Amino acid sequence: MNRALFLSTAVAFGFLVVIVRLGNLMLLDHERLWAKAQSQYQREKQIDVKRGVIYDRRGRELAVNLDEESLYCDPTEVASPRTAALEISSVTGMKYSDVLEKVSQSGGKKHFVWLKRKLGDDEVLKLKNLAPGGFGFVNETRRYYPNGSLASHVLGFVNVDNKAEGGVERMYESTLTNKGGKVVLERDATGKVLSQGLELESKGNNLVLTIDEGLQYIAETALDEAMRKWRADSASVIMMDPFTGDILAMANRPGYDPNDPGKTGPEGRKNRAIMDLYEPGSTFKIVAGTSAIETGAVSLGSMFDCSKGYIEAGGRKYHDVHKLGVIPFEEIFQKSSNVGAIQVAMRVGAGKYYAYAKKFGFGQKTGIDLPWEAAGRLPDLKRFNGASLPSMAIGYGVAVTPLQILRAYSAVANGGYLVTPHVVAQILSPDGEVISSFHGTRTRILKPETAATFKRIFSLVTEDGGTAKQAAISGNHVSGKTGTSRLFDPRTGRYSGLYSSSFVGFVPEHNPRIAMIVVFKGAKGEVYGGVVAGPVFSEIAEKAFAYMNVPRDDAFKNNLVYLGDENQNGVKGAPQWSRN
Repeated sequence: MNRALFLSTAVAFGFLVVIVRLGNLMLLDHERLWAKAQSQYQREKQIDVKRGVIYDRRGRELAVNLDEESLYCDPTEVASPRTAALEISSVTGMKYSDVLEKVSQSGGKKHFVWLKRKLGDDEVLKLKNLAPGGFGFVNETRRYYPNGSLASHVLGFVNVDNKAEGGVERMYESTLTNKGGKVVLERDATGKVLSQGLELESKGNNLVLTIDEGLQYIAETALDEAMRKWRADSASVIMMDPFTGDILAMANRPGYDPNDPGKTGPEGRKNRAIMDLYEPGSTFKIVAGTSAIETGAVSLGSMFDCSKGYIEAGGRKYHDVHKLGVIPFEEIFQKSSNVGAIQVAMRVGAGKYYAYAKKFGFGQKTGIDLPWEAAGRLPDLKRFNGASLPSMAIGYGVAVTPLQILRAYSAVANGGYLVTPHVVAQILSPDGEVISSFHGTRTRILKPETAATFKRIFSLVTEDGGTAKQAAISGNHVSGKTGTSRLFDPRTGRYSGLYSSSFVGFVPEHNPRIAMIVVFKGAKGEVYGGVVAGPVFSEIAEKAFAYMNVPRDDAFKNNLVYLGDENQNGVKGAPQWSRN
C-alpha cells in the first residue's frame, strides 16, 4: 500500500515537474527559444547591389562594373601560417608580416578575415593553383572607369567597399544603388537553402550625363599641353551650353585616375572648377558694365578719361597697364581698363552695383548637382569702405569659382538669363526606361538689349586692339573677356608673386553654341589671361566645332562647303573647307 502510494506520488510529481517546465518554456522563455529556432532554420542574406552604369550624353559608357574575386581566410583552419603567408605575399605583393598577422589568429574567435579585396585575374589563378587550406574566394563587384582619368572630377570614384567618394557617384549614390537590403531564406537541418528563385542581386538606376566624351577629351588634351607649356600649379576648363546649363566638359589639373585614386592626394582629386575660390580680376568687370547700361548710369559712346594711367579712390591708387587717353565706354572692356571700370562702377553707385553682383549669383552656390560646391564671397555692403567698390569693380575683394564666372557670361550669351548648371541629363531604370529628365531652370537678370550690347562689346576683346586676339578662332566670332589677378597667399596674409590667368567667353557671337572658361593659376613665364588662357580657349573651341559639325559664320557668305569626315570611333576629324 505504502509502496503504491509512493510510486503514485513520484509519478504525479514527475508529471508536475514536466508540466511546470513546459509552461516555463512555452510561456516564459518563448521569445528566446523562438529566436534560437529561427536562427537554426533561417538565414539572413544581404542583397548585393550593382551600381548603375554612367553614360555620357551620346550613350558611351563612363563607369561600369566588373566582377572580381576577393581572398579571405579562416585562421582556425590554417595549418602552417608561415608557409601560407609566404606563398600569399609572393603572389599578391602584400607584406609578409601583414599576411602572417592575419592568418595567425587561430587563438581568437575570428573565422573570417579579409586578406585582399578585388584581385586581378592572374592573382586569382595563381592562388587557386596553390590551394592553401583555410583560404577561400568571394565574388565582389568593382567599379571600373574605361577612360581612366577622363572626366574623373565629374565622375568621382568608388572605394573598395563600394561606397562613393566625390562626383556624381556620391551626389547620386542613392540613385545608382536604389535597391538592396536583406532577405530571409529558409534552410533545412543540413543548412541547405530551401527558398528558390529569389533575386539576390539588385541593379541600381543608370545615369546619362550632359558631358560629351569627345568634348571632354578635347578639353583635357589642350589643358595638358598648356600645363606643360606654362608649368602652372593648377588649371580648370568648363564648357557649357549657355542656354540650358548642360555641362559639356569639365576638367581640372592636377587630376587623378578613379581606378586607382589612392595614388593621388586630396589636391589631385579636388574639383577646382567648383571648389577653388579666387579673385577673378577683369572678368568681374561684367558687373560694372551691365549694371551701368541697365541702370542708365552710362550710355554707349560715353567717354571716360583714362589718360593718367591711374585713378585714386578710397586712399588707394589703381593702375592700367598702359595709358589709354580718353576712351569710349566700349573700349574700357576691349582694352580692360581698370581706371575706366572704376569710373563706371562709381557712376552706378555701391548699392545698385552690389545688387547686380547678387543678381549674377556671386556669393551663392550655382546649384550644380556635384558635391562640395563653394558659394564664394562678396563683402558685406554694410561694411563697405572707400576702397570696396573700386576694388570690386576690377575683380578684387571678392571670391568666386570658375563656374560662377562662366554662368555670368552665359547670361549675356543667352539673352539675359541666369541658368542652373547641371551634369546629369537623365536617370534611367535598369531596363533603360526614362525615370526622370533634367532641363535646368533659368531666371531673367538682364534686358535682352543689354545682353545683345555686351555680346558685341565682348567680341571687340578678340579683335584687333583687344586683350585676347589669341582667343579668336577661324570662321566664327568669339565674344569674351580676359582676367589677370594676383593670387593671395593665406599663409602669409599677402599677395604672392603668382597670378591667375583666365579667359571666359562664348562662340559664335550671335548664336552661341558653347560658353567656356579657362583658368590657370601660377603660370610661369607669362601671366596675362589673353596670352596664357586665350590660346587654350581658341584650340578647344576650334576642335569642338569640328567635332560638333558647327558651320562657320562665313560659310554661306563665302559659299563654303563642309568636307569633314568621321573616324571609326564616331569622332569628327579636323574640318576641311572647299570653295564652290
